[in-house]
Amino acid sequence: MFNRIVGPLSGFAIFGSAALLSQQVPSPSALPGVREFPVILQQNVTAGKTTVGTRIQAKLVVATLVAGAVIPRNAVFSGEVIESVAKTATEPSRLGIRMNSEQWKNGSASIQVYLTAWYYPSVAKTGQDLQYGPTLPANRTWNGQGQYPDPRSTDYKPFPGRDSDQGAAAPDTPASVTSNHRVLMKDVESGHNNDGAITIASTHSNLKLDKITTYVVATGDLVPPPAK
Repeated sequence: MFNRIVGPLSGFAIFGSAALLSQQVPSPSALPGVREFPVILQQNVTAGKTTVGTRIQAKLVVATLVAGAVIPRNAVFSGEVIESVAKTATEPSRLGIRMNSEQWKNGSASIQVYLTAWYYPSVAKTGQDLQYGPTLPANRTWNGQGQYPDPRSTDYKPFPGRDSDQGAAAPDTPASVTSNHRVLMKDVESGHNNDGAITIASTHSNLKLDKITTYVVATGDLVPPPAK
């Protein structure tokens, strides 16, 4: 049975430097509050086509501070598909992915996080608004609500123009960058299976995940970030 979820969100800090650790990191699921991680899948996943038990990997988009230890950017999350049902005329499409471990150059950790209905969309930017992406310097932290600092701040560098060495403004060339704010997938709901695992479902279309979108995996239920 698929039950809709309702629950609180507790924030966590994120750093932009990929510090490397030699020790084991405590499992975030064993800590108070819900932890969320923005990741990019290493393979496409389609509900009903990608079978249950298929091994899944994803890379962490930004380094994450958990219990005083930094999990570096590009750490690899590993897990499997736990539910995969194609949409029919009477039944919704359902998809569940559980990550059980994460590994990086000098460390590893056990973890239990699930695919959620949240992701970071791509947005068009031009001129001085054009950014390289959501990469933060080491002295800044994520605000714990799935949002990055204001892209107009000095934490971001504008895309250099041809005459950038002469102080010229960035060209008004449109480009696609990742948003700083997570949003819900359109027409997708998040819920729990009978065993408590988080899954997502859609009655509008078959669920498909790609290798270019930043999805959110979490230790528990997520709610919208507070409005500013």
